[in-house]
Amino acid sequence: MSKPTHILVIRLSAMGDVAMAVPVLRVLAQSYPELKITILSRPFFKPLFEDIPNLDFLEADVYGKHKRLGLIKLAKGAKALGVDAVADLHNVIRSKVISNCLKWKGLPIATIDKGRSEKKALVSSQGKTEGFKQLKTTHQRYAEVFKKLGFPIDLAKHIAPDRKRLTPKLNALIGVESKKLIGVAPFAAHFSKMYPLNLMTEVIAHLDASDRYQILLFGGGKKEIEQLKRLENPFANVVNVAGKISFEEEIALISNLDLMLSMDSGNGHLAAIFGVPVITLWGVTHPYAGFTPFNQPESHQLIADREKYPLIPTSIYGNKFPKGYDEAIKTITPEAVVSKIRTILS
Repeated sequence: MSKPTHILVIRLSAMGDVAMAVPVLRVLAQSYPELKITILSRPFFKPLFEDIPNLDFLEADVYGKHKRLGLIKLAKGAKALGVDAVADLHNVIRSKVISNCLKWKGLPIATIDKGRSEKKALVSSQGKTEGFKQLKTTHQRYAEVFKKLGFPIDLAKHIAPDRKRLTPKLNALIGVESKKLIGVAPFAAHFSKMYPLNLMTEVIAHLDASDRYQILLFGGGKKEIEQLKRLENPFANVVNVAGKISFEEEIALISNLDLMLSMDSGNGHLAAIFGVPVITLWGVTHPYAGFTPFNQPESHQLIADREKYPLIPTSIYGNKFPKGYDEAIKTITPEAVVSKIRTILS
């Protein structure tokens, strides 16, 4: 069988998982410049892939025209583009329907191994050493899919893209003063992964008082925007950008940060795409599960106290935890966060 020349890559959601595919696809394109890549994902995520050569974007409207039988239409559309192999980085029902349609047409299919048994053992370790170990990262699991198709890649060879040019609108938001730009993304899908806003306020107060940093607040949704407005108000060097800019503008702004402070959530992954240092605060989840932002060292991971909360990680995604464990992230002190920021930016 001849080697594929045009790979359909499927990763439909969520934002962090889609963002983690970006550096992997960038290395793939850099390593095999003759290879054509088509990424199938939600239209919202298209700006993430614009700087990758030989890559086209195929929009998946899985809640509209591509719902149910529309997935078959989507597979036919991909085949019409000339794809001759499929890399399923999602491994859910929707991606399997698309993959199987193309498999029946004779295309080779490679699917991600999510390591469910290893992740189950990690969650079940409950303070023991057995099973509590660093698992493969999601980036490595993505890379393995391409290896199955005959395209091994070395993620250590990743070359981060240049910072994106800031528009006059974005320059007006951040101001003209020459200060280090710090992004703060205090929200996550589950509150057990969120640093309490009163503690985050302490962090921001310390940074603001130094007058050395410009702090940009990131978030989305009506409730988050209102909370960020209240967080912004008392401080001279804090700007809430949530609700004021498009996703494409947000990406450009993030690419220009000097540091991102994030929860175990998508914004940290967006910053890591551009080689921005990311500090991640971990509550009931843990970096051993493999969701650390790309190329970020262990020293950038601030983890809740496992001596006080030995059952961490209580789940892979933070949606399950014993009573009281939603307090675990409070064991990361504001002083520790500020100290880490200053160390990285010094």
